[in-house]
Amino acid sequence: MVKKDLSKDEKILTKHPAGKSGRNISRTTYDLMKEEILSLLHDKELTHPELVKGLNKRLTGRFDGNVSWYGETVKLDLEARKLIERTVSQPERYRLKKS
Repeated sequence: MVKKDLSKDEKILTKHPAGKSGRNISRTTYDLMKEEILSLLHDKELTHPELVKGLNKRLTGRFDGNVSWYGETVKLDLEARKLIERTVSQPERYRLKKS
């Protein structure tokens, strides 16, 4: 696998569902995490540990960085942008937002 130099990549400022400060991360990393999160939630609801485990399984070896940290950052952004949502059940689960 060829690892891309992300130091010159376009940046995106993520959002936070609670209005806290977002993080500046590379657009390439954001797009990769977003695609994987939406794919994992395509037809099912997942708890936080299940989502993190799924991201790590899919991206280990393909991603040069902390999968859990970037996954959490992008997950929060997707919640803030209302693309995914948390359920009120216990334990909380994540799912695609219904239109």
